[in-house]
Amino acid sequence: MRRPFVVQSRRPKQKKRLPPRPRFAFRGPQEHLGHGCCLSGSHMVRRLSVRSPRLQRARRPPQARPPPSPPRPAAAMDYPSQPPPPPPPPAAAEGGPAADSQAAELPRLTVTQVEQMKVEAKVADIYRVFFGNAPNANSLMLELWREQHVEYLTRGLKHLGPSFHVLDANRPWLCYWMIHALALLDETPDEDVEDDIVNFLSRCQDKDGGYGGGPGQLPHLATTYAAVNTLVTIGSERALSSINRDNLYKFMLRMKDTSGAFRMHDGGEIDVRASYTAISVASLVNILDGELAKGVGNYITRCQTYEGGIAGEPYAEAHGGCFGLTRYTFCGLAAMILLNEVDKLDLASLIGWVAFRQGVECGFQGRTNKLVDGCYSFWQGAALALTQKLMTVVDEQLKSSYSSKRPPGDDACATSSSTEAAYYAKFGLDFIEKSNQIGPLFHNIALQQYILLCAQVLDGGLRDKPGKNRDHYHSCYCLSGLSVSQYSAMVDSDACPLPQHVLGPYSNLLEPIHPLYNVVLDKYHTAYEFFSS
Repeated sequence: MRRPFVVQSRRPKQKKRLPPRPRFAFRGPQEHLGHGCCLSGSHMVRRLSVRSPRLQRARRPPQARPPPSPPRPAAAMDYPSQPPPPPPPPAAAEGGPAADSQAAELPRLTVTQVEQMKVEAKVADIYRVFFGNAPNANSLMLELWREQHVEYLTRGLKHLGPSFHVLDANRPWLCYWMIHALALLDETPDEDVEDDIVNFLSRCQDKDGGYGGGPGQLPHLATTYAAVNTLVTIGSERALSSINRDNLYKFMLRMKDTSGAFRMHDGGEIDVRASYTAISVASLVNILDGELAKGVGNYITRCQTYEGGIAGEPYAEAHGGCFGLTRYTFCGLAAMILLNEVDKLDLASLIGWVAFRQGVECGFQGRTNKLVDGCYSFWQGAALALTQKLMTVVDEQLKSSYSSKRPPGDDACATSSSTEAAYYAKFGLDFIEKSNQIGPLFHNIALQQYILLCAQVLDGGLRDKPGKNRDHYHSCYCLSGLSVSQYSAMVDSDACPLPQHVLGPYSNLLEPIHPLYNVVLDKYHTAYEFFSS
């Protein structure tokens, strides 16, 4: 029997209600495993948690409701002539408009996120093979391939291919990277090779002081640092006496800026890198005095950022190292120690910033949201190794109010022009003779694992990361970082590391370095005695 026809009042038309907006899963400032945020200009790209059930429900296409059973006659508002709802679109796996719409909803990955995931995948493959091997095979993988590295470095000292012409202004750097890496491996080039290097660097020395990138080139503080470190590493009397200290001091005075910092060359940039190279060289050859030191500490203090790291100049971003790109935390910290003004820095926040640069790959990155790089094994690892001898200063800063302890701009020590150079030269010697006041502030065994498994190249030389080519720069600083990590667990500065502190066979142990200058420790003592006489 049919229901009676009843006139019903027409209800006001309601707006179509949209499905609830999915919630975003914000994963914090780090871009690990593809999660995190990336600031680009004024836009923020947030990663979504694609596994969220709420988000998956929101992405499902609308489903047609099943018809009632048994069907009832249409009432006044049931419009029986209305066409049935369309069938649901095909699933995303089958391809179709739904797949395109769902792909459009997925957030775009930044270039850094994509590269980070690629690097993590390559490193994970290496570690997966390593941890799946038998113990005897693992000992072979963890071996430092000394002979191959020595052959690669020695060959570079005698001949370089035509592609190296782009480094024509960096030839003292090439000498330093190879000579220092060989010294870490306890290898010494032939005498004729050392004599050729000393002769070449003498031709790079400008008549008015400083060293250029090649004979006849403009003197530059960076290449001066490389040339002096090379001559100190060679260590012969001929090499050390070839440095014209009087002209070198005059050159540094010309590079001194009214801000207290140094500029790299005549008319060049002013930054923490220039200040470190000037202070390091002047300290190493015993010409550092109050005139050169005046105002440098205050400039570096202004470069420390809210993160704790040190930028190249005030109000810039904090970086970890020194050369190649603008990376400065190590440079600022080392310079402040050589000036005896390290308590001007906020050391607790600096330690925290550097320690968090060691990532899931076990190596270090140079700055926030950047990729791992083998060279930072030294730049970041050495910065933390330096702070292991500064824990009493850290404790004093934490116990007292840092802002009231010393007003900004005050000097930590007298820096008048009458200060003797020997007063500053002793800072480097006294510092290295200090005992570590705490254990490693980074995972030193994990860092050795990254260098040995991910940075070594079978044919010799070391590299940035898996997938990159070897080069002399990374060979130098990967080996420097390996040395730092091997000796960082020692309390007594004169003791040798225990076998548990050296990953792989004990034959992997390298020569110790002076982390303030990055020269082999024995070579530093030889130079100190020579220039102090």
